[in-house]
Formats: sequence, structure tokens, C-alpha cells
Amino acid sequence: MGYLKSGKAVIRKEIRALQQLEKSLGDNFNNAAEAIANTNGNIIFLGLGKSGHVARKCAATFSSLGIPAFYMHAGDATHGDLGMVAKDDVCILISYSGKSKELLDILKPLEQIGAEMIAITGNPDSSLAKMCKIHVDIGVRTEADPLGLAPTSSATATLVLGDALAISLMEKRGFKKEDFALRHPGGNLGKKLLLTVDKIAHTDDQIPIVHTDAKIHEALLTMSEKGLGMTGVVNDKNDLIGIITDGDIRRGLENSNQEIFNKTATYLMSKSPQKIPSNTLAITALEIMEKFSITSLFVTDLEDPNKLFGVVHIHDILKAEV
Repeated sequence: MGYLKSGKAVIRKEIRALQQLEKSLGDNFNNAAEAIANTNGNIIFLGLGKSGHVARKCAATFSSLGIPAFYMHAGDATHGDLGMVAKDDVCILISYSGKSKELLDILKPLEQIGAEMIAITGNPDSSLAKMCKIHVDIGVRTEADPLGLAPTSSATATLVLGDALAISLMEKRGFKKEDFALRHPGGNLGKKLLLTVDKIAHTDDQIPIVHTDAKIHEALLTMSEKGLGMTGVVNDKNDLIGIITDGDIRRGLENSNQEIFNKTATYLMSKSPQKIPSNTLAITALEIMEKFSITSLFVTDLEDPNKLFGVVHIHDILKAEV
């Protein structure tokens, strides 16, 4: 069998495993989710080997979604790490066979501590499944490899089950994008969720602005000086009423030649330019620019929407690597 054919066969087997997982979920899934939702303690994932890797990923997913969780190696648990477990905690023990000695050895101590225990296995008749108050069966009985030995379908199903628990709890808690952002301040993800336009906007004397009675050549000089390819137009009350772009001037030259420079700003300006409040996310500003095929947005003061705070250019957002 060729590599591609073999690889696709494995994917099909794992897809079937996930379909079986979906069919097998029932009341025990609800019971597990309720136990996690109702605890005032931490969620502790335990496992070893490949199940340990899956447990670690599940703990990371839970934590990123605002559900306090951490991973504990089952072997380390028997050598002092059980001291991190408290009465109000929920321990999720992961073992495909349900026979891992290291997990079975800590059931009695966990019971004495008073922690809730949830088993995730692929063997409902196993000791681990029977000895825990709640057992969730992943529904997988065969692996995807030809020997039926490598943790493949079972690991995938367990990982997806962890995601299913995490997301269902996230939805129940009303977890929002803003909550997610607070837990991911670093990297590009953090920038997308946290960076607002007030942090990157051109402000004060960097804002290209001309008065309504300014000549077009003045507008052109302002645009050249500020380097944003546009200028705002304000009235006697300093209200922003229009915008002139370098494209407007080019089109004006094509239609009126040099005479365009004797006209005032109101002749060329487009009325009601796009504006956003200063607390708008940079990624949202970029989406607005793409929607209206523009390269700049005026930014208004958060407390006074009629007051101009600054200007943000598409290059400012791209430079921030949002």
C-alpha cells in the first residue's frame, strides 16, 4: 500500500472513531460536565504515557477557556504530588485500557481527600471505570494502525472528548472573546484580541486636517506632510465633515487640470468619512477598511464622539502584525 493510500485509510478510521464517540456520549457526559461546572476547586487531569500527553493538552485547553486546570503525571502523584489536590477539586483520570496501575493506586487517596473523580477510558468494564463515580466511555475499541497497538484513534477521541467538555462548559459560562483575550495577551493572538486603535493611531499634530475653505493645493501639501495619503476636512466648529484622498486629487486633475488647485476643499471632499471610537480593536478596524476598500479611518474620542482623537492607517495595523 502506498503512503498516500495508507495515510487516507488511517484518517478514515479515526473519523469513524470520532463518529462512534459522538454516538456513545450520553448522561455520563452531562454528569461529568455538571461535576466540573459545580466545583469551586481546580480541574486536575491525570494520566501517563500517551494518555498523559492528551491529559496535558486537555488541561491547557480548559485553562485557556477560563476553567482553572492543570496536569499531574500519575506516577508523580504517588510520590507527593497528591499534596496539590484539595477536597473541592475534580480529578479526571485518563486511561484507554482503564487498567493503569499508577491511576488505580491513587483512587483510594483521592477518595480520602474528598476530590471528585471522573474516569475517561475505552473500557467500561475496567477497574478504573467501575471505581470512579463518573465514567465517560470514548466508544473506541480498535486503533487505526494495522497492528491495533499504537494509541491513535483512542488518543484522538480522548482529545476531542476533552475539547467537547471544555467548549460545552465555555458556552454554559457565557465565556466571551474579551475573556479569551485576557488569558492570551502575548503573540499575534493577543494583538488581535487586545490591541486597540488608540495605541497605534496618529494623534495631535500628526492628524492631517484642513478647513473647508482651504485651497486644494493646501490640502495636497497637508497630505504630503503627514504622509497618510488623505486629509480630513473640518468646518468652523472643527467638526469632521469630509475627507480628501490622493485618489480624489488625481481624478480632479484628470477632469479639471490645473484649475483644480483654485478650488476649495469642499469641492473634492467626500462627505461623512468613516469613523471609529478609540477603543475599537485594530483587527476590527482592518476589517472595516477591507469592507469599504479604504486605507484610513478617523478615530473619535471615547467620551466625546464628536471630538477627533486621531487617524489610523492600514500600514499602522499591518506594522503591528495584527
